[in-house]
Amino acid sequence: MSAAFRSGAPPDAAVRPGAAVDLLAAWRTGGFLMERRGTGIVTAGEIRRIEVPAGPGQATRAAEVADDALAGLGIEGAVVTAALPFRGDVAARLVIPERITVTSISPRELDLGTGRVRPGAVAAVTPSPGTRPAAWPMRWEAEPAAAAYEQAVVEALARIRAGELEKVVLTRALTAPNPGIDLAMLLAELRRRDPECHLFAAPAGEEGAFVGATPETLLRREGDRVVSLPLAGTAARWPGDPGRDREAAEALVRSAKDQHEHAAVVVAVAEALTAHCTKLRVDPEPHLVATATVWHLATAVRGRLRPSAPSALALAAALHPTPAVCGTPADVAAALIARLEPASRGLYAGLVGWVDGRGDGEWAVSLRCALITPSTVRIQAGAGIVAESRPDLEVAETEVKFHTMVDALQACAETAGRDPA
Repeated sequence: MSAAFRSGAPPDAAVRPGAAVDLLAAWRTGGFLMERRGTGIVTAGEIRRIEVPAGPGQATRAAEVADDALAGLGIEGAVVTAALPFRGDVAARLVIPERITVTSISPRELDLGTGRVRPGAVAAVTPSPGTRPAAWPMRWEAEPAAAAYEQAVVEALARIRAGELEKVVLTRALTAPNPGIDLAMLLAELRRRDPECHLFAAPAGEEGAFVGATPETLLRREGDRVVSLPLAGTAARWPGDPGRDREAAEALVRSAKDQHEHAAVVVAVAEALTAHCTKLRVDPEPHLVATATVWHLATAVRGRLRPSAPSALALAAALHPTPAVCGTPADVAAALIARLEPASRGLYAGLVGWVDGRGDGEWAVSLRCALITPSTVRIQAGAGIVAESRPDLEVAETEVKFHTMVDALQACAETAGRDPA
């Protein structure tokens, strides 16, 4: 297996359990953070850095390298952390950190709430207060522009209706000059807005950082238990208008288009996990998940793993990319994405998470995120295209999804007190 290792000093503490540690407050630039509702992991320093070359099957190769590295290290509690790219078209960086702080990372029953709301209880949910600004002061450039994205959706629909594929996810990006974003402030703002999402930060390149607050738990493994919470199907929320917000949620539950899009993801996840499980339970119908800006349809998939089941990262690699970020069939959708999207997705819609020497760990799909370098900020958003899709509505969906990062970045840009240009 081809991999480059960079060694450091032995760890001064492999794992330090903490009952009341603010992981975000403990995070420093260059470290890894993954936190949700006060539980998760934060790291600092490096024992080893492992580069997994670009190419087919990169996530699977990364899992094999991670397993070998942890076994060879022989340190109780050591972990590998990573953010892996969507297509494996650039080298992936895995890190065995020198210092690790973990808080309540292994509850026996994982609550996959993330704003979970039963359809009959939508009225009990109050949208996040406040209104969105009329304009975005950071000077964003779209890639592609809305009209070009709409044309890409039209072409994808023609392919779908010709029977070439069932679903494809197309994305677009916004890029702006970096006005001096403080990463810790941005992470705090994201946590304030969406406290039940997976808050994450990972180094990206020598000077960059990849940060976000993603609602989707791709996979969590603890001993012989595994759980996944695939999301697909989206509706905008309406801050300040609970009645309209409830109507949007109820319309999402009734939407044939969104139910179709969601079912394709759930089937793919269940099929991928079946081979590794003695028992698998799929919720009979999707439930609603609320973030600050959107409603999603979600279905919990829970299983008991066979003794031969691989590590959390290997299982995540078997699921990735799901139809929620790629399409169905995956190979046909991936080829269409490569043709219709003007640039590589990079780390967007890839995997972010950790795995330990026992094979336990947690991996999320890297959505609602930003790649931040000293000079630029880049964010992306996508929409699932199925036969019932309307091009104008898919454009609108990407605009809504952009708001999670744009609104948080705007707040930080205003605090920075500098001209975004």
